[in-house]
Amino acid sequence: MLRQGLKALPAAILMVAGMAWQAGAESGIEVQMNEAKIVRLARPADTIVIGNPAIADASVQDATTIVLTAKGFGVTNLVVLDGEGNPIVDEQVTVTRQTASSVRIYRRADVQTLSCTPYCESSYKTDAERTSESEMSASQ
Repeated sequence: MLRQGLKALPAAILMVAGMAWQAGAESGIEVQMNEAKIVRLARPADTIVIGNPAIADASVQDATTIVLTAKGFGVTNLVVLDGEGNPIVDEQVTVTRQTASSVRIYRRADVQTLSCTPYCESSYKTDAERTSESEMSASQ
């Protein structure tokens, strides 16, 4: 049986964030950290698989609409199958940082990204950040 994925179907088009995305695009799907993208499919989906759910998550809105949410930095893949098990999408998903208006802080082995719009703030504190703050306050 010949497997026909999205790249093998030249007429197949995905709608990502309202823009047509032609099959065979080299960049895959890019999502910024803590954001989501709407992925519209050319035909109804039955099964959705994310390679690494720590990097991205997919939730189903309806048979042809998926919401792809960035959860962690890195690269994974999105596989969408129809009811017969044929691939509709098999694409790389890259989760990136917002580089404008952000600062990276390196503490030991951990990295924290702050959003600076206009003040640099973090939405959560990592274990390394809590440890560092407690060590700093204990030494004062």
